[in-house]
Amino acid sequence: MMYWIVFAFFTTAETLTDIVLSWFPFYFELKIAFVIWLLSPYTKGSSVLYRKFVHPTLSSKEKEIDEYITQARDKSYETMMRVGKKGLNLAANAAVTAAAKGQGVLSEKLRSFSMQDLTLIRDEDTVHLRSPKLQLRTSTSGLETIEDSGI
Repeated sequence: MMYWIVFAFFTTAETLTDIVLSWFPFYFELKIAFVIWLLSPYTKGSSVLYRKFVHPTLSSKEKEIDEYITQARDKSYETMMRVGKKGLNLAANAAVTAAAKGQGVLSEKLRSFSMQDLTLIRDEDTVHLRSPKLQLRTSTSGLETIEDSGI
């Protein structure tokens, strides 16, 4: 972990200083050597930098960091609750509006195709289904048969 923390600080500093320092001779070679020094288990460069600079700074600012974390947690909880309530209200309003507007349309468009409804159709002899080749024939006994009309 020490390496990754130190490397994150290095990457942040490198992003800011590359523009200014990149014209120095051997700048990129020195950066590579520094990363190797940080990474090497023999030199333990990241451990040295972490113990001398990062850890003492983090230890002295521990209370402030904990307060910021607590504030961020509280604010994120409040924000999620506020956004969640707004989302649920919008969804409920949309559902009620759609139900109110669509109730009349749905009742006109939807029909039940029960046996009684099929017998009420004017052309009682032949009712065309979705396929023009198939026909529904009703008989006086109330039984239906699906036949291929050969069209």
